[in-house]
Amino acid sequence: MTKALILDFGGVVTRTLFETHDVTERALGLAPGTLTWKGPFDPSTDPLWQRMQNREITERDYWMERTRETGRLIGEDWTDMKTFVQRARGAEPDLVLRPEARETILAAKAAGMKLAILSNELDLFYGVDFRKRFPLIDLFDVIVDATYTGILKPDPRAYEQAVRDVGVDKTDCVFVDDQKKNIEGADAVGLPNVHFDVTRPAESYAEARAMLGLQKPETFHA
Repeated sequence: MTKALILDFGGVVTRTLFETHDVTERALGLAPGTLTWKGPFDPSTDPLWQRMQNREITERDYWMERTRETGRLIGEDWTDMKTFVQRARGAEPDLVLRPEARETILAAKAAGMKLAILSNELDLFYGVDFRKRFPLIDLFDVIVDATYTGILKPDPRAYEQAVRDVGVDKTDCVFVDDQKKNIEGADAVGLPNVHFDVTRPAESYAEARAMLGLQKPETFHA
């Protein structure tokens, strides 16, 4: 029986921009400590994040505001998220890959499982060049990106397309996402899932591996 691991990209496969403020500050020539918003790592520092979590604004709205304000810090007018990502850390894709993601992706591939990405904004935020240079991207069988489909999670059609494209029965898939609304969308269509906690990535990936029946990643080698 073939199984499939379906991953959100930003925050799940990659480290969040909240976790790499030091990298961003160095890349942009900003003084250490300039960037203070910490999203889920400290919501009290980030009223805009709280508004997104309350669904007053979308995830895209949140990141566009952070993009504009970060650009202004260096006297530039940034109008798209990929400018932020590429200027902040796009030159080093390896730098942002979560080690837990790498281990689990390799373990799933070694076990003969299908791999898919289901993202609302992979190329919109990261850009085509970043994706092409991202470690392990060639291991994925399917990439469903709303940059092109126009169908955003938690729309049921997004999950249905990912399951259909990966060619595995829904009950044999595990979907991983860090946004509660996207997990609720997966629940609504009966797609097994893990609500990824970006502050506890090891535990979240361990839960996904257990649901898939994967061995511990220590038993696999790149």
